[in-house]
Amino acid sequence: MNYARIVGTGGYLPEKVVSNADLEQMIDTTAEWIVERTGVEERRVAAPGETTCDLAERAARRALDAAGVGPDAIDLIVLGTTTPDHVFPSVATQLQHRLGCHGGPAFDVQAVCTGFVYALDIAYRFIRTGASRKALVVGADTFTRIIDWTDRGTCILFGDGAGAVVLEAAQEPGIIDSRLGADGRYKELLWVPAGVSSGYDKTRENAAFVEMRGSEVFKVAVTTLKDIAEQILAANRMRVADVNWVIPHQANRRILAATAKRLGLPEERMVDCVRTHGNTSAASVPLALDVAVRDGRIQRGDTVLLEGFGGGFTWGATLLKY
Repeated sequence: MNYARIVGTGGYLPEKVVSNADLEQMIDTTAEWIVERTGVEERRVAAPGETTCDLAERAARRALDAAGVGPDAIDLIVLGTTTPDHVFPSVATQLQHRLGCHGGPAFDVQAVCTGFVYALDIAYRFIRTGASRKALVVGADTFTRIIDWTDRGTCILFGDGAGAVVLEAAQEPGIIDSRLGADGRYKELLWVPAGVSSGYDKTRENAAFVEMRGSEVFKVAVTTLKDIAEQILAANRMRVADVNWVIPHQANRRILAATAKRLGLPEERMVDCVRTHGNTSAASVPLALDVAVRDGRIQRGDTVLLEGFGGGFTWGATLLKY
């Protein structure tokens, strides 16, 4: 039976930095209040004309380089995003063209901030069935394009970025287990109330921007992240103590701290990039993974738990040996 393992990671952040001091000049807030509420000190914003595919390509090439794999070896691309360059074609097919690895399946997955975890699960199952040998899995978003910069409840949180991994068939895991979930009852707690088939109206105030009920999202997110971690560990007869690193969706510092406390996890074993990344949606988990691999925290053989939580609500967890 085929297993799947991560053989390379990559990440990319746009050059432009928007600090809390910058936001003080734009909205009624202070840098201290933002840090206290979110843990975010700065976030990156894509340049005019810089697209989700641009970010994805840079992260993908770094992952390929880290894996020592040429683009021609990739036979599957799965890309999580909420902010595609176009209604169609998908970002994945455009990325495939740029990389020059034509012919294999390439498609986007829309699960908002859980997008990368969903994409990784799909690629993992392709490999387990023998339908793929080497997959490129990407999470990428230019999320600030759907942010209202006058809304201090959202603009302080989000940033742009991309992260990627190369996943290949292996004789041993690799990915130990992966689980996904969703519940559409919560859609209006975190959503963009506009779309193609629902009748996008440019005259409606804030119609194309993210709307969020922060305190309600916080409660559901913390409970869900705790539950999915416990469920996937129990299913594999493991405990939190058996995990070297937990990489949750980088929503905000308070969610990470509350999740660690409920799991009984020392915070130093949780990868936290919120301070410099903000919430980069589908990019947040692979970006944090790449940072922790490249700075040496995550070593080969470590047990790692990835967790996603996003609008919908959607959620997912991947348990793996790096």
